[in-house]
Amino acid sequence: MKLELSNKDQGIFVFQLDKKNYIKFCPERGGVITNWVSDGNEILYLDEQRFMDKTKSIRGGIPVLFPICGNLNTSSSVFGDGYLQLPQHGFARNLQWHYSFNEDEKILCLFLNASKKTKKYYPFDFELRIEVTLKINCLEFVIKINNKTGFAMPVNFGLHPYFNISDFQNLVFIENPLNCQNQKNNIISNTLDELNNINLGVDLLMYTSGRSIFLDKIFKRQITLNHQYPFDLRVIWSDPPRKMICLEPWTSPRNSLVDGFRNIIIPPNDSQKFDASIQVKSLN
Repeated sequence: MKLELSNKDQGIFVFQLDKKNYIKFCPERGGVITNWVSDGNEILYLDEQRFMDKTKSIRGGIPVLFPICGNLNTSSSVFGDGYLQLPQHGFARNLQWHYSFNEDEKILCLFLNASKKTKKYYPFDFELRIEVTLKINCLEFVIKINNKTGFAMPVNFGLHPYFNISDFQNLVFIENPLNCQNQKNNIISNTLDELNNINLGVDLLMYTSGRSIFLDKIFKRQITLNHQYPFDLRVIWSDPPRKMICLEPWTSPRNSLVDGFRNIIIPPNDSQKFDASIQVKSLN
């Protein structure tokens, strides 16, 4: 197992078990995991041309959503006139992260601390740490958010994995709740009816049992996302004609910092921990 610089121009590093099992990540672009190769197969989608344009948001990999998921339905900051409005999905995905590597335990640690930039939006001292363990056919995440401030800190957190697919008609989603929220119009709808439109583009929020699964019948693989409460919300998002599907674990829905629904409050000088994993299973 080794960690080394893969692309100096783009600041991409590779964390490798062997030639058929590795991840790539970019600390300076939000700590994003750009690629995951499992048993020789590229699991994640990445728009490489867009990635090279640093003026645009990344489409692909596994961006980090913090301190909000989605956007806020307000024209001003929830923290008062002295702060800028938080951008969609927060600021973590747009900042430079730091990293460390524990070779003995085979753990990559990505971390982001409060700075002058973050305090333009968010009046808290924090440390966000994501420990990533790469195993054969599995990525494990342990997320810890530390509130280093002397007053309570509201947070939402999410991961935004983009998965490669063969095509939309080859997908089968398993263990769906009966209903979901269409985030384009905020209407509660039948989940299966909404998923029938996935090739047209969907943005669906649903409350799960803590597990999300889909199959790709042509790629002959099953993707299982384990994300227990309070990390149990699932967003399914498609952006045709891109051959990808996003299966995203969130703690909180859009606008949570405004309406308080499922908003997570970390007490002063305390922390909150979340766990998640993504498993790949061959259907051959």
